[in-house]
Amino acid sequence: MTTIPFAPSATQSPPFQTIVTLDSKPYNLTAMWNFAAQRWYVSLTDGSGNVAWYGAMVGSPLNYDIPLAPQVFQTSQILYRADSSQFEVTP
Repeated sequence: MTTIPFAPSATQSPPFQTIVTLDSKPYNLTAMWNFAAQRWYVSLTDGSGNVAWYGAMVGSPLNYDIPLAPQVFQTSQILYRADSSQFEVTP
């Protein structure tokens, strides 16, 4: 499992961006604040800019996993652990 700290910046646009590997392929993970919904949204795009998944950033508690991008990837899973402010990527 890989953990990635979620530390958005108020001075960057987008506020948070990193590369994650899902199903052995790199994806650009971007988190953006939606003012109307008052919550974070996450997009996963491939190297060509194609959107693999876009949705609300739902936080998983420590004792339960709520995957982001459910049923999109065959072997990998990504989730946001709200208690530790980290994304978790497996495998």
